[in-house]
Amino acid sequence: MSELPPIVLIFAAADPSGGAGLQADIMTLSSMGCHPLSCVTAITIQDTMGVEDVLPVDPEWVADQARCVLEDMRVAAFKIGLVGSVEAIASIAEVVSDYPEIPLVLDPVLASGRGDELATEEMITALRELLIPQTTIITPNSLEARRLAADDSDENDHPDLAECARRLIATGCEYALITGTHENTPEVVNTLYGQEGVMRSDSWRRLPGTYHGSGCTLASAIAATIANGLSIGDAVKDAQEYTWQTLKAAFRPGMGQHVPDRLFWAREEEHPEGGGRDED
Repeated sequence: MSELPPIVLIFAAADPSGGAGLQADIMTLSSMGCHPLSCVTAITIQDTMGVEDVLPVDPEWVADQARCVLEDMRVAAFKIGLVGSVEAIASIAEVVSDYPEIPLVLDPVLASGRGDELATEEMITALRELLIPQTTIITPNSLEARRLAADDSDENDHPDLAECARRLIATGCEYALITGTHENTPEVVNTLYGQEGVMRSDSWRRLPGTYHGSGCTLASAIAATIANGLSIGDAVKDAQEYTWQTLKAAFRPGMGQHVPDRLFWAREEEHPEGGGRDED
C-alpha cells in the first residue's frame, strides 16, 4: 500500500463561485499533496464580486461532521476559515480542544474582498476567547489584525501591526502572520511574529488587480506545509511562494475579482520564475 498523504480537516463555508472558502481550501490542499476533509460551517450566496448572503449550518451539525471524520482518520492539521456564527465557533472550539496536539491554522475571515461584513462583534469576541487561544498560527490581513487586536473600550486605540501581533499572541496563539495586501506599500510585506517578536518578513511584488480567495489560499497552503512536516518558518515561506504563484497565474472567470490558479503547476503553459525576497 502506498504511503498516505497528510490529512487536513477544514472548517469553512461553501463558496459556489469556487474562488474562496471550502472550495479554495480543497483545491489548495490537494494541489500541495494533502488529503482534505471538509466540515461545512455555512452556505453562502456569492460570486467573484461579493457575498450576498450567508446561511450558517446548525452548530451541532458542524461538530458532528468533524467528530465523525476525526474518529475515522488521523488528521495532521486543522484549518479554520469563515465560521458563520457564534454558536459554530463554540462548537469548533470544543471539538479542537480534544485534539491539542494537532496544529491549528486560523484564517479569521471578517469581511469579503468587497467589504461585506462576515463577522459580528459577538463573533469577534468568541474568536478571541475560544479559538485564538487554541491556535498555532493566525493569518489575518492588516485590517483583520487591527480589528481583532483593538481595545473595544478605548475608541482612541489604534495599535500598529507589531502591537497587534503582540496582543494576538498574548491572547494565546503561538504565531501570527500578518499580511500586507491592504497596506499602502510598493510591495506586499508579510510578517511572521512569534513570542520573541519578528521571525521573518517577506516582500512580494504587488500584482495588478484584486483576488478572490487569496487569504484562503495562503492559510490552506500553510496548513499543507505544516501537515507535510515543515517548521513554522519554512511552512510560511513555502506557503507564501505557492500563493504568490497562484496569484501570478490568476484568471478572471466572471465580472469581479481574479481567482488564484491553485493548479498553476499543472497547466501546459510555463510561468516565469519570480517571487519574494527574504528580509530577515
